[in-house]
Amino acid sequence: MAHPDFPVIAFDAPWRTRLVVGPGTLSRLGELAREQGIRRALVVTDPGIVAAGHVERARAILGSSGITVVVFDGVRENPTTLDIDRCLAVAREAGIDGFVGLGGGSSMDTAKGTNFLLTNGGVMKDYWGVGKATQPMLPLLAIPTTAGTGSECQSAALIADEASHRKMACLDPKAAARVALLDPELTLSQPRRVTALTGVDAITHAVEAAVTRRRHPLSSMHAREAFVLLSRHLPTVLNEPGNLPARAAMQLGAAHAGIAIELSMLGAAHAAANPLTARFHVVHGAAVGLMLPAVVRFNASDPASARAYADLATAAGIAGPHVPVAMAVDLLLATLGRLLDEAGVPANLHAALVDPDMIPTLAAEAAQQWTAGFNPRPVGVADFENLYRSAAKGRPQHG
Repeated sequence: MAHPDFPVIAFDAPWRTRLVVGPGTLSRLGELAREQGIRRALVVTDPGIVAAGHVERARAILGSSGITVVVFDGVRENPTTLDIDRCLAVAREAGIDGFVGLGGGSSMDTAKGTNFLLTNGGVMKDYWGVGKATQPMLPLLAIPTTAGTGSECQSAALIADEASHRKMACLDPKAAARVALLDPELTLSQPRRVTALTGVDAITHAVEAAVTRRRHPLSSMHAREAFVLLSRHLPTVLNEPGNLPARAAMQLGAAHAGIAIELSMLGAAHAAANPLTARFHVVHGAAVGLMLPAVVRFNASDPASARAYADLATAAGIAGPHVPVAMAVDLLLATLGRLLDEAGVPANLHAALVDPDMIPTLAAEAAQQWTAGFNPRPVGVADFENLYRSAAKGRPQHG
């Protein structure tokens, strides 16, 4: 059943990253690659995307435009410097002149990270930070098969050090995809759990980007639009997985959230989530969702942040325009709780198999994460301990 408030509308909007949106737009891949001067493309992807048949389709479309295709399908979730080294070896041997990142955020991060080293040399830590690349980079076309990270609209490669597992955020405008191709048909093959947890990740992006220290009217506009689309349509894609209009809404919502991140960064929920993933292998979407309610409560004691949260609730129809701010925040939290429950996010640290005795260690590591510095309230080790202890108790149950 189609959603009247979100018809499937195709459009092509230029940005730093050009957005090509609509069902069936994968068919334009060859044309778009040739426009970027690509003649030998490296498709960076993972085995699941190969099994779904998406890689073969992309290869055929590129080939029909006279483009030689090489595939690196060894991407792992949360890529490390080892993944970059392996992809780089394939890229060098093939003599490529462009990248296609096909899959989730890990595929796009791997393509971006490889692009840094192929064009600028050195090792990944040389680009940890902002604007460290001195040479031009090869064109990248990003094709998300999930509605989650928004990496297709960001200039960052998030790569973990293989030894320490610490994530390095390598940001450079030259690393941004030239084109992001959003074809919701590609998301139909996702398992339910992937749909659920990538959707939670995107919702967390919208909620965090709405309140960071770097937020401004444009980033807030994208964060609000992301939250409206994502919060309304996540339940639908979980209960009606073949609903293409809802899938399109989720994919566009994730892209809006990615733009919001690019403009205003993230906050404490992501900082607290990364140690959970590194130490206890909690899937990223589950980790950020687990921490989000505690972080919203923490930040809502800041009046400006509370108003921003209330704006999200009003925009999404969760709260009326004249509802007091504190009540709107409570309504937002209730909605987040229901969405997290429906997505199967663990209700507390115990359910996520996290040892509570490790909270001091987790807090110390969270305080060192780069996104912590953008949280609207200053957040130190003691604050992170309290956030983890709140998550250990679990989020309130909502009827």
